[in-house]
Amino acid sequence: MRNDTAVFDAIRLDADHGEKNWVGQMGTREAIARDRLEIDPASLAYCPHEWINHEGYVDIELVRKYPLLVAL
Repeated sequence: MRNDTAVFDAIRLDADHGEKNWVGQMGTREAIARDRLEIDPASLAYCPHEWINHEGYVDIELVRKYPLLVAL
C-alpha cells in the first residue's frame, strides 16, 4: 500500500465561542466540503486510498491496525 491520498482534519466552527473544533474525523477535501465542514490546512497527511470509506473519511480501524502507514 502506498500513501497516495491527501486527507485533512475536519473542523467545525463553534459559533458560541468563535473557536474551531475537530469533529473527530480525517477525510478528503471533497468529503469535508460536502459535509459543510472546514479543513484544517495544517493537518495535511497522506494515507492509502484503500483506507478511505464510502463517505470519503479515513477508516479509523485500519489506522489502528497499521498506525505507522499515515504519513505527514
